[in-house]
Amino acid sequence: MEVYFIRHGQSEANLKGIIQGHADFPLSSLGKKQAVMVADYLSSVHIDALYSSDLSRAYDTALAIADGRTVKVSPWEMVREVALGPFEGISREQLIAQYPQFKTESLLTSGMPGTEPFESITARCRTTIDFLLKHHHSDRVAVVSHGGFISILLMYLMLKDQWFKAERPFIIGNTGMTLVEIDATGKSKVHYVNKQTHLEHRGGLLSSAVRY
Repeated sequence: MEVYFIRHGQSEANLKGIIQGHADFPLSSLGKKQAVMVADYLSSVHIDALYSSDLSRAYDTALAIADGRTVKVSPWEMVREVALGPFEGISREQLIAQYPQFKTESLLTSGMPGTEPFESITARCRTTIDFLLKHHHSDRVAVVSHGGFISILLMYLMLKDQWFKAERPFIIGNTGMTLVEIDATGKSKVHYVNKQTHLEHRGGLLSSAVRY
């Protein structure tokens, strides 16, 4: 099984430096262009199934990928961003002013009160991989999700239930593509992480913003 994990295009919250989590912000105008670009890049790649987080920034990115294909987008709450509770809707600057440690640490793996528990994140990672293997063991699948969840999912594939003990090593940009091959036993091979070839040399379509 091959899985393309794709982060959504730039959202309005990304543009403004606002932390999202489960908060539902739409794509920005740049994000919509990025979605079209990643869709064009993948147009020659056969996809057997296409799943997306049900949050609009991911779902609308997936709709762009589905355009012109027979495959339809299946919304999937399992691959939502990590829930960040009381931190959703505030700026990164506000977060750091109150909690200076987040200049260098990731809120996603902080275990701060009100954020999604490690047990819940682990269960979602496990369920995601198990479901895909059960239903698509020999398919090529695309999953449009979020920077935080994709990063943690990669750590889960390497470290399983101990993923949270590692530093967060992966930064996933808007519409960054990560290709993972997973065999029937669950053994994984990562071909690349955060590939953004489709945005390079495209007149400012790369974006730098809050990553969750």
